[in-house]
Amino acid sequence: MLDPRRMVRWLYVGRLAFATILLVAALFMWRSVTDQVKFIAALAFAATTFYTVASAAYTEVMHRRPGRTFLYLQSIFDLLLVTAIVHVTGGSESQFAALYILVIAAASLVLPAGGGLLVAALGNVLYFADAIWGHQTTLSITVWLQLTVFAVVALGSGYVSARLHAAGAGKELLAAELAKVRLEAADILRNIMSGVLTIAGDGRLLFANPAASALLGADLPGHIGQPILGLIDGRAPELASALQRSVRDGTRTNRGEGTIRAGDRTFAIGVTTTCADAAVTGAGPHSTPSRTATAIFQDISDQKRLEALHLRAERLEAVTELSASLAHEIKNPLASIRSAVEQLAGRTAANDDERTLGTLIVRESDRLSRLLSEFLDFARVRVTRIHAVDIGAIAADAVGLVSQHPDRRPGVTVTCVAPTEPLMIDGDDDLLHRAVFNLALNAVQATPDQGVVGVEVGPIGSDELPHGVTFEQGAIVLRVTDDGPGIPPEIRGRLFDPFFTTKPGGSGLGLPVVHRAIEAHRGLVFVDGNGTGKGTRFTVFLPRAQSGNGGVS
Repeated sequence: MLDPRRMVRWLYVGRLAFATILLVAALFMWRSVTDQVKFIAALAFAATTFYTVASAAYTEVMHRRPGRTFLYLQSIFDLLLVTAIVHVTGGSESQFAALYILVIAAASLVLPAGGGLLVAALGNVLYFADAIWGHQTTLSITVWLQLTVFAVVALGSGYVSARLHAAGAGKELLAAELAKVRLEAADILRNIMSGVLTIAGDGRLLFANPAASALLGADLPGHIGQPILGLIDGRAPELASALQRSVRDGTRTNRGEGTIRAGDRTFAIGVTTTCADAAVTGAGPHSTPSRTATAIFQDISDQKRLEALHLRAERLEAVTELSASLAHEIKNPLASIRSAVEQLAGRTAANDDERTLGTLIVRESDRLSRLLSEFLDFARVRVTRIHAVDIGAIAADAVGLVSQHPDRRPGVTVTCVAPTEPLMIDGDDDLLHRAVFNLALNAVQATPDQGVVGVEVGPIGSDELPHGVTFEQGAIVLRVTDDGPGIPPEIRGRLFDPFFTTKPGGSGLGLPVVHRAIEAHRGLVFVDGNGTGKGTRFTVFLPRAQSGNGGVS
C-alpha cells in the first residue's frame, strides 16, 4: 500500500522546496542576517540540489528500486537539512522545528519497523546539539517538550506504518493469489477440449478459447469485440439459438445438442449455456441491465458412436437368441421335407413336371438350410479359447485368402501392412480370422477394377482412442480401407443390423458376425469414409489383454 518510489518522489519535491525557500529568504527577505547564515543557506541549497538530482537519477533514470540503505540515507540527509533550517531560524526557538516531525513520520512510513525510532533518535541528537552548542541555549522546558514530541511522533508513526505494511502485505498476497487463479483459469480454458465463448447482450464476442475456434473452424480471437452470432449461426445454428435465448430471455440451456458444419465435416456437439447480468446500460428509470451469455460446447460424435454401438450390441443379442431358436426349430423339419420331396421326385411314376418341381424344392431347401446354418454360426459367435495370438499374422493370412477369392475383380490389389515383429494380443485366433476375413472380403467385393484394398494393423496410443474409450494394458488398431463408391450416409448406420444387405442373394449376417466377434474380444468396430472423399474404412480397436481391461467409460 506504500510505494517507496512514490514516497521518495514527494521527498524530492519537499526537500527542494524547503532548500529554495531557505536560500531566497536568507538572500532577499532577511535584511539583518549575517554572512554566516547566507553561507549556510547557500551551502544547504547546493547540497540539496546535488543530492536530490543524484537520488532522482538513481531511482528515475536508472530505474532502481529504493532499498533500505537508500531510504536511510534520504532520511539522514533530510534531518541535516532540517537542522540547518532550524539553526539559521533561531535554534530551539525556531518555528521550523516541527519539520523534524515531518521527517520522522515519513521515515516511519517507508522504513522497516524500528526505522522511525532510529531516525527520531538521530533527530533528537541533532536538535539537542544545535540547541546546546549551536545557540548556547539552556535546557528549558521547550527543548524537553520538543524532544518528547519527536519521540511520540516516532512511536505513533511506527504503529501506523506497521499496520499499513501488514495491510500492504495482505493486499500483495491477495493480488498474487488472484493473479495465480487468473493464470490457472486462463491455462485451463486454453487447454481444455471443450469450446468456451462469451458474448455480450448486443451479440459482440467477449471471449473465446482456442478449442472454440478449432471446433467452429474460425479465427474467433480475431473477432473479439465484433458481432459474432451471424458467423456462429452459419456453422452451428443450435449453438447460436442457445446463446440468443440466454442473452435475450436469460434462459439457460443444460446439456442440449446440436451440430457443427465446418468445411466438409459435420459432427454433433453438446451445448450448455449460462448467463449473467452485467453493468446497467442507459440512464434514468428506463435503464436496463445488459446480459452476457457463456456457452460451453464439445464434440460428442464419439459419444454418439459409442451409444450406437451399445444399441447395436443389444439388437444383435436379441436377434442371436431368435436366430438360434428358429434355426433349431426349422432345420430338422426342413431336412425331412427335403428328403420326402426328393424321394417323390425320384419315383419312376413321376412325370416331368413333378421332377421339375421336386428339383426346385430341393434346391430352395438347400439354400434355406445354408441360411439356417449361417444363423447358427451367427448365434454361436463367441470366444471359445483365449491365448496369445499374433494379430499381424492373422491379418496376413486373411489377406492371402481374400486375394485368391473369386469375387475379386481383375486388377484389384490387396495389401497388408503389419509390424515385422509379432503383435501379440489375447484372443481366439479362429474368431479373429473370421472377422478380418469378412471385413477384407466386403472391401474386395466393393472395389472396382484396378482398385486397391488396404489392411493395416499396428499399436495405438491412448491419446488416439475415441473419447470415452480406455484400455488399461494397451490396444491395437486394425483398419480395412477400399476405394470403392463408398456407403451412402443413410444406410451407414444399418450396416451391422442383422439381415440387412445390399448384395443380391446376401444373408446380411457378415458384418453382424464381425461386430459380435470384435465385441466378444471387448473391442470396438467403426465405419466411416476413408478420408479421400470416396471409399470406406472399417476401424477395429482391440485390447491387448482380456483380463483387467478398461473398455468403454
